[in-house]
Amino acid sequence: MLTSGRQRGVTGVAEPDGLRRETGRRETGLDAAVLNFLDRSLSVNVATSDRAGRPLVARAVAARTEDGGERLSVLIDGRANAALVAAVAETGRLAVVFSEPSTHRSLQIKGEGAAVAVPTAEEAALAGLYIDGFVAELTGIGFTESFLRAVMAFDPADLVTLHLRPSAVFDQTPGPRAGERIPA
Repeated sequence: MLTSGRQRGVTGVAEPDGLRRETGRRETGLDAAVLNFLDRSLSVNVATSDRAGRPLVARAVAARTEDGGERLSVLIDGRANAALVAAVAETGRLAVVFSEPSTHRSLQIKGEGAAVAVPTAEEAALAGLYIDGFVAELTGIGFTESFLRAVMAFDPADLVTLHLRPSAVFDQTPGPRAGERIPA
């Protein structure tokens, strides 16, 4: 489950899918509708590219928003994704895709100035809860728990936290609005 803080100063109108599309200004952080979507155990992938432009992608084991959506923290297996971790540390570029497997509803959050850190005890503890929620979501659509736990397996000693200040949010749900920027 993605944990989030309270959102301040949000204006705009949410469409039926809960994502804000109308223009409006907010004082800080991610839009409240985006935070509501992220506040669950979703499929989370991170992506970046190295200096040579080679793409790197990893599955996350937990994520959370902080400071009213001004900061996003994502946990990944740093040993299995060493090249991605090195590229984020070098370039500061990061994109994070959140997808609800049962509906394919997806959001991409991008930002510059991403940082790599050793997870705090609180961040590391999120992984078990997050994976439990992810397993519950996917067993509901036919995957077996043993398969899902194998896919999400990691050594807690290898966890790395990627911190990001979101600068853009995109609708990545398959359909006519895929790739459309969600106004901030």
